[in-house]
Amino acid sequence: MKFFNLFGRLKSNVIGMIHVGALPGTPLNRAAISEITEQACREADVYHHAGLDGLIIENMHDIPYTLEVGPEVCASMTAVCAAVRGLYPSWPLGVQILSAANQSALAVALASGLDFIRAEGFVFSHVADEGLLNACAGELLRYRRSIGAEHIQIFTDIKKKHSAHALTSDVSIAETAQAAEFFLSDGVIVTGAATGAQADPEELREVTQSVRIPVLIGSGVTHDNVEHYLQASAMIIGSHFKKGGYWANGVDTERVKRLMGKMHELRE
Repeated sequence: MKFFNLFGRLKSNVIGMIHVGALPGTPLNRAAISEITEQACREADVYHHAGLDGLIIENMHDIPYTLEVGPEVCASMTAVCAAVRGLYPSWPLGVQILSAANQSALAVALASGLDFIRAEGFVFSHVADEGLLNACAGELLRYRRSIGAEHIQIFTDIKKKHSAHALTSDVSIAETAQAAEFFLSDGVIVTGAATGAQADPEELREVTQSVRIPVLIGSGVTHDNVEHYLQASAMIIGSHFKKGGYWANGVDTERVKRLMGKMHELRE
């Protein structure tokens, strides 16, 4: 499996989240690219020394998000991702570009030498807080092939957070996962209702039993509930690793060490 070849284990991987500073052209941008890059590299260093299994680099500070991401965002994310990759040539690294800029994320990953992307809106259109997100699997996988990026894995959110799913209320999360698998997703991501909100362990069980591809948890994992998610292929952790458990704060080294210490014990 591509997932195993990348991470070295099929279950209980921990992927940290780097929320890069607000990028040029976005309302909260205050820092130069060099400062944003340096901060991302410092956070990557904390995660690497704590023994995480990989990282995702994401532009979450670019609020409010838009469905039309400009070239300045792609260029900036490439600079940040390439810098982190330069520090850690063989560490599993991925990228997500909000909102639903999945083709841009693939291009950034290819240019930066990254291993995977996190994609929104892969199957089943839904209403997100930034607008209507249409399914993109066909276009995205054709684009991946056209640029020679088929080695880059695409992990896809299903029934994603910060969204209304009334349009697909008659489609279960298991059925959504099966559709993503049928449309050649490399792995599906189960989340809670919002950033930092705990994912439902029952949904993890249901999805895991429904598909053969990796199932990742995309929100709400903490030191106190990590036991509920050990059967996930990976746990993407952002908010819990930040000071005060709030996503917009800086990385808290002690929080990272504490959870990873528990993970090492649980794995044994």
